[in-house]
Amino acid sequence: MFKGHPKGLLAAALSNMGERFGYYIMNAVLVLFLCSKFGLSEETSSLIYSFFYAGIYILALVGGYIADKTQNYKGTIMAGLMVMATGYVLLSIPILATSNNISWLLPLTCLALFIIAFGNGLFKGNLQAIVGQMYDNLEADAAKQGEAALKAAKDKRDSGFQIFYVFINIGGVIAPFVAPLLREWWLKAHDMVYNAQLPALCHQYQETGAVTEQLTKLATESGLTADGNIATFCGDYLQVFNEGIHYSFIASVAAMLISLTIFIATRKRFPTPAKKAAAVSVDYTPEERKAAAKEIKQRMYALFAVLAIAIFFWFAFHQNGTSLSMFARDFVKSDSVAPEVWQALNPFYVIVLTPVVMWVFGALGRRGKYISTPRKIAIGMAIAGTAYVFLAIYSYIMGYPSATEARAEGVELSGPWVLFVLYFFLTVAELFISPLGLSFVSKVAPKHMLGLCQGLWLGATAVGNLLLWIGPLIYNAAPIWICWTVFLTVCLVSMGIMLGMVKWLERVTNA
Repeated sequence: MFKGHPKGLLAAALSNMGERFGYYIMNAVLVLFLCSKFGLSEETSSLIYSFFYAGIYILALVGGYIADKTQNYKGTIMAGLMVMATGYVLLSIPILATSNNISWLLPLTCLALFIIAFGNGLFKGNLQAIVGQMYDNLEADAAKQGEAALKAAKDKRDSGFQIFYVFINIGGVIAPFVAPLLREWWLKAHDMVYNAQLPALCHQYQETGAVTEQLTKLATESGLTADGNIATFCGDYLQVFNEGIHYSFIASVAAMLISLTIFIATRKRFPTPAKKAAAVSVDYTPEERKAAAKEIKQRMYALFAVLAIAIFFWFAFHQNGTSLSMFARDFVKSDSVAPEVWQALNPFYVIVLTPVVMWVFGALGRRGKYISTPRKIAIGMAIAGTAYVFLAIYSYIMGYPSATEARAEGVELSGPWVLFVLYFFLTVAELFISPLGLSFVSKVAPKHMLGLCQGLWLGATAVGNLLLWIGPLIYNAAPIWICWTVFLTVCLVSMGIMLGMVKWLERVTNA
């Protein structure tokens, strides 16, 4: 698998595993955690989630600028890991939210999220820039050996980013299990039983004082004794329920420190862009400067065109942390599997399906049917649309109403197979877009703007994440098939635009 690839590729992927571990813990629990801890509405929790995930990616622009300006990519990456660890330490402190402390506890939680996002901005894009630099160096060395060697080296870039992508997702397979397992263990240690609906009912009781039949029934099933006080139970249940999630963030701290250790131990394998830039000192004629400026301009136009498409993909894909996570809770049987655990399907599929996708691309290439990176991205949008076609049709056939009505009246729950099918298509789409998007950026980025251009890719993801709150809004207000149809439309329109630009993008980038 690693034959012909840079020696530092595996080390870079292992260094990124800690960040992915923390990401998938957060992605799995954040919206549901904010609802259960503070009693926030799903719309408000999703809005915080949207800004947090937008911050993760838009702050990559800041991290890219710092690394490009200082030419200290490795130092910026290490600082990012330490900053992220600090944010997770703050989140791991278990403080019960009450009416007396929510005015400062919620802002403190949001501050911790900002710290994590800022650390991620320092880390993520710059590590990807270093991976891109590895392939720049690989191609430069191959060029000295002739055209055949150069072509072989260029063909390695897409598969290299796919390998990088699959290895960093290993942590993502484990992470979604951490919070649910710790939470259920902690509840059991206090003679309580997990129930996804109970936190909302407990908050409702604390706000209104009304004891509903549903609250009494679920509280009894979850540990309330016959002579127990409902008010005491609700406070205790919320405290214990959320303590388990807080403790899961300690695992994120440990993961960051492990990644930092791996990066420090292997950093000599990574290229240093500053040294490469310093070695290249050539005087150009005015005509050469003009031609170089024109080429850079064309490449940046191509980059921004693909970034625009990426915005809409991430808007649809990252619903896995908002409306799709809520769908798993509200419409799928979760007697034996907590809703958060389904987030593990995505990284699991990444690991399993990446070799298959690479084999298909390789087999087509050997037959002379090479598919360019822009065309692969267009295909990815079509596959993402397929996921939402399936979910929209299924929800329509089942007659599912809005989630608000479903929670009030009850509906026939789906089997888990629905999520297996849904995440299969979404993950295949991701494999056609995310690692190949990184590869595309590394191809078109001017050498003195590697970190910034990777930051722009992540910035496009940020814009898509800023729109995530729209999903839960439709999900709670209309029959849910309408929500999935909106995302289907977004995917199809983006695919059409991308196909219309493919030949121009191939011409500009020689992809």
